[in-house]
Amino acid sequence: MDTAVSPFPDDLEALKALLAATLQRADQAEAQLANAQAQASATEAMIAHLKLQIAKLRREQYGATAERSRRLLDQMELQLEDLEGDAREDDLAAEAAVAKTTSVPPFERKKPSRKPFPKHLPRERVVIPAPCSCPACGGNRLSKLGEDVTETLEVIPRAWKVIQTVREKFSCRDCETITQPPTPFHVVPRGWAGPSFLAMLLFEKYGQHQPLNRQAERFAREGVPLATSTLADQVGAAAFALMPLYRLIEAHVLAAQRLHGDDTTVPVMAKGKTDTARLWTYVRDDLPFGGADPPAALFYYSRDRRGEHPRAHLKSWSGILQADAYGGYSELYAIGREPGPILEAGCFAHARRKFFELADVEATVRRRSRGERASHIYPIALEAVQRIDALFDVERAINGKGASERLATRQELSAPLVDGLHVWLTAQMAKLSRNHDLAKAINYMLRRWDAFTCFLDDGRICLTNNAAERALRCVPLGRKAWLFCGSDRGGQRAAVFYTLIQSARLNDIDPQAWLADVLARIADYPVSSLGDLLPWNWRFRHPRQDHCELPVPDA
Repeated sequence: MDTAVSPFPDDLEALKALLAATLQRADQAEAQLANAQAQASATEAMIAHLKLQIAKLRREQYGATAERSRRLLDQMELQLEDLEGDAREDDLAAEAAVAKTTSVPPFERKKPSRKPFPKHLPRERVVIPAPCSCPACGGNRLSKLGEDVTETLEVIPRAWKVIQTVREKFSCRDCETITQPPTPFHVVPRGWAGPSFLAMLLFEKYGQHQPLNRQAERFAREGVPLATSTLADQVGAAAFALMPLYRLIEAHVLAAQRLHGDDTTVPVMAKGKTDTARLWTYVRDDLPFGGADPPAALFYYSRDRRGEHPRAHLKSWSGILQADAYGGYSELYAIGREPGPILEAGCFAHARRKFFELADVEATVRRRSRGERASHIYPIALEAVQRIDALFDVERAINGKGASERLATRQELSAPLVDGLHVWLTAQMAKLSRNHDLAKAINYMLRRWDAFTCFLDDGRICLTNNAAERALRCVPLGRKAWLFCGSDRGGQRAAVFYTLIQSARLNDIDPQAWLADVLARIADYPVSSLGDLLPWNWRFRHPRQDHCELPVPDA
């Protein structure tokens, strides 16, 4: 019977050599695997980055402003964050694995060049002490040849301070009259909060959607305990002090000849439950047709959605109103209305959305892959989307040009497309049942055809109501953080601050910096000159701002 021959040598030194060779091969395999993993992670992160850039460019180009598309971009941003973190972690793992071997070259991930830090940031120079003698020969005759500077971005935790304003008293030795400078202004009489603190408090609550109780918790962790009720007192006082600016913005918006209007839900506390209230917005934006007047957003609050609210908001206004098909606007379009007629302008984005939902191939595939019930994909809906997109193609080429030039181009290029769309929609309607989803989408346009086609006769009218939808986007974002308004007065106060903050953003200025300066100056400012403090006027006196991203003008 043959005995099994061992593959391992009996000699101890040979065993050691074999073990060393095996460990070396294992290190090589580990390094190669780590490199492959790092390369795969880098590729996945790059793909996610490119997909995000494509989605952003398509959003800018096609003007898709639905909340669903906004959430999709947010999800892609979060996914990219995790993928970039994975890629960096795998890079370090690959470096550690490659360091154990000399035969495997390290994987080098191609990284975008980092931009230099902003020049306006202060620089703190930390000089590493030079050696007193040469580390090679020990000589002490050292001569400086130059220096290399490595910049590291650092942040200093928020610093709190108490400003003591000293008001000295003087007595006149002639008449014995005692004089003293007046008390410095605070938003709250005999108050304690400085303008920068108040601006931060307001912007965090209404611009960053951080409720006062969360801010109070953060302040306490930083060693400054402040009761939520105390902070709320400051917010109410600030709303009172800034009300004149709100009224000026209101007058500016309602002086426009064309407005974008929309509304959204906002929960408000009631007895043992929450009611569904409304925040309304009216946006003045003349940028699409090259208008010179500054943009602004005006917000109102109401407990419900009855049509009396928009009628009250616009009771003294006449012009062009771009809005959805909400029935509460119908009386505004009545012939013979006083003080003047309001022309209804339809939103092609709303109309397109109804067809797009019936032609969303990707959403249908996702639902079916999850085993969910998916709606049918209708070729008619797909063709309707393509026909409407052809109109958007024309609008993109004339966006920002003068009203007369836009009108001429629309008469030449858009009018034939609109006529063809009407004939096609009418023909499709004759083939469908009255209760079919496609019939409802077609009827939405045909019953309001004059509103949808008025853009062919006026170069100022936009194809969509996206300006109002963008202005309202802050409310759905905030609802996830503060859940509901505490009262009707709280909703009205929110409308005031949303007006101020969104108008500042539309004019490309930092809302917090603007609020801080306004709160510091408004008490001593002449009433007749308060217009100088409005965002579009304030900007020119404060040119160095951290610019916000301006929304893309409507097509």
